[in-house]
Amino acid sequence: MFFLFLLLFLFLIELEEEKEEEEEEDWVPAGHPLQWVSTADPTEDTDMPRVLVPIADGSEEMEAVILVDTLRRAEWEVVIASVGESPVTCSRGVRLLPDVLWGETDPGEFDWLALPGGGPGTEVLAGDPRVLETIRVFDAVGKGIAAICAAPLVLQEAGILSGRRVTSHPGVAEQLTAPTYIEEDVVVDGNLVTSRGPGTTFAFALALIKKVDGEEKAGELARAMVLPGFD
Repeated sequence: MFFLFLLLFLFLIELEEEKEEEEEEDWVPAGHPLQWVSTADPTEDTDMPRVLVPIADGSEEMEAVILVDTLRRAEWEVVIASVGESPVTCSRGVRLLPDVLWGETDPGEFDWLALPGGGPGTEVLAGDPRVLETIRVFDAVGKGIAAICAAPLVLQEAGILSGRRVTSHPGVAEQLTAPTYIEEDVVVDGNLVTSRGPGTTFAFALALIKKVDGEEKAGELARAMVLPGFD
């Protein structure tokens, strides 16, 4: 009889511990955007950074391909997600086959959100509430956000650029009224990295790698790709 009561007591203790764990996991109200943000310890080692790259019809193909290719050479996990249909027809008519559609992804599983430019594609991204909410949540929790060419306009639409330092393609500079504009190839401001256009995409991608993996790793990759200035 004593052992029966002991087993019952231990069982009740285990149930109470499981209940406390469930309450800790459900601290965010159901349906809140933060519900899909990972609560994992950011100091824990991970296999590789995970990057979500949204594209749409009219996205700039050089920026998308160079960015994705360079990050994958650095052994980052990069997922290209179409916010519309598949395949995607880019700004110069090049057709890209995304890895997934946006609705098939869980943005909370990623460390970075990286947006290529291209005027028409940027307009699509800026008009997509899912992309805008992802940008806001990433910024709120300090996850990495990167945008090149006209894509900083998407960040402005999301309302995260007030008081920030950014750059962009010169053709859209006057439309960026919220941030402090810097005429440099790449501008890093905390968790935010911006760049100017197709010709600065290698520098843009390497800036992300330098920020996460260090200058030595970025330099090694640049030399392996025979980029000028990294002899």
